[in-house]
Amino acid sequence: MKINFFLPIICFFLLPIFTSAQSDHSYKFDISSEHPYGLPNPEAPPAILDWAEMIGTCDCLSESRNADQTWADPVKMTWTFKYIMNGKGVQDETLKEDGGHSGSIRQFIPDSNSWFVHYYSSSQPSTTLSAWEGNRDGDKIILYKEQNAPNGIEGWYKINFTDISEDGFNWLGEWVNKDETFSYATWKISCKKRKTGDNTNAKEAILTKIAQFSQDYMNGNYAGMANAYTVDGKIFPNNASIIEGRKAIEERWIMPEGTKILHHKAIPEEITIIGKYAYDYGYYEGKTMNKDQSESSWKGKYLIVWKMVDNDWKMYLDIWNRVKD
Repeated sequence: MKINFFLPIICFFLLPIFTSAQSDHSYKFDISSEHPYGLPNPEAPPAILDWAEMIGTCDCLSESRNADQTWADPVKMTWTFKYIMNGKGVQDETLKEDGGHSGSIRQFIPDSNSWFVHYYSSSQPSTTLSAWEGNRDGDKIILYKEQNAPNGIEGWYKINFTDISEDGFNWLGEWVNKDETFSYATWKISCKKRKTGDNTNAKEAILTKIAQFSQDYMNGNYAGMANAYTVDGKIFPNNASIIEGRKAIEERWIMPEGTKILHHKAIPEEITIIGKYAYDYGYYEGKTMNKDQSESSWKGKYLIVWKMVDNDWKMYLDIWNRVKD
């Protein structure tokens, strides 16, 4: 056998190149020391924000149903949610006081307009992962998987995330028949969100606000857009005077009758936190349906100064202007 003595040397010099490629700055929404739970990617479907309040770590109590239908004693556990795949998916894991471990990979499939949740567990390793499907509605996320009852009746195993807020959430697993006229709960969990007390999640919160603003614009929710600003907020439209106050800002954003925003997305280049203030700048893009049903695309650059008001990030100064193709 002929040995190529130059191969180790070549590999040695190529290693920094591959290492550099793997740490490319384009993966800025991945988990890092600065953002231990990752960040939502603005290019992900807006549904990525369905889990926003749960991102982080919760302290929970887990109760399962015994064979005699009584509830077992609560077991302490932690439940951590984080953004993965450069901010385009969500992963969670539970660590129980009794040593049990489980987790899920959560991906939104636009073609189905649904979340698909693939579950795994240390107690029941499997060559294939179970999958639940569902969506968020208000402060609830409901997921289903087909599963027959022990007596053979067709039905679903239904997972309910309820009372979702920045303070925590409740979870319930139950079997239901096809028309949901009967249900039998088998597992329930209550969770309280840990408070970090610092700016660890500030960028995540601002990214969430940016994505929600775009969603409100496309939905014609002008009151929601105005509420994204401080009471004394100011906007600086291109070739126009400064507009101040929520009422005036709302009137500025209202689209003329017969027109509609089909697409809007802001792509931050940098977000910097300075105490109770922050700034971010970047580019935006969009598409409008005009009165004659024609469509026009546009893009531009922006700069926003944010202000913390009652533990909530609001836009204080919002400046933008168009750029040519």
